[in-house]
Amino acid sequence: MSLHVTARLGARGLDLAATVAEGQTLAVTGPNGAGKSSLLEIVAGLLVPDAGRAVLDGRTLFDLDAAGRGPWVPAHDRGVVLLAQDPLLFPHLSVLENVAFGPRSRGTDRRRARGTAAQWLDAVDAAALAGRRPAELSGGQAQRVAVARALAADPRVLLLDEPFASLDSTVAPALRELLRQVLAGRMAVVVTHDPADVRALADAEVHLERGRVVGGS
Repeated sequence: MSLHVTARLGARGLDLAATVAEGQTLAVTGPNGAGKSSLLEIVAGLLVPDAGRAVLDGRTLFDLDAAGRGPWVPAHDRGVVLLAQDPLLFPHLSVLENVAFGPRSRGTDRRRARGTAAQWLDAVDAAALAGRRPAELSGGQAQRVAVARALAADPRVLLLDEPFASLDSTVAPALRELLRQVLAGRMAVVVTHDPADVRALADAEVHLERGRVVGGS
């Protein structure tokens, strides 16, 4: 099982291919404007390329010909979760209900969804925050909750767009270690500028420049 994606998007100068193996975390590096975030948005279903194809665990997420015609699975039905720099927590919900949102949106009853949320909050060492609202959280706490919410949705692929960029340098190492633990054995793609993220989290790396893959490991 794996994720394989090819995509071309002329407006952003993007023309690339990437593969993520089962249980692998792929780091995507490169300068600003290289196409890193665009790649994540395409896989997540938030950005439509001019042409390309993505297959996840044998299921076609999109297959667009040169005219942009072909099947396109909507974002909510892909089994993909994108974790951005901003935690984007729902301000009117408690931490517990934020994390329970993913299971609830898939039809899980409230009690079971809350149980799943509690388990993931415990896994990211944020169980004590369950009753708080997002406005009461520090940046590091909010990002822990965002990680729990992403994983509670049980994605086949977790996409992370510079998850530590907005955090203080004293907070990032603990969250990096947390992600190292929770990503073990999961399929994930991490966009980053930081070599420390690559060393700690990635099993493989691709380097982008001007929308093309120019290196990797």
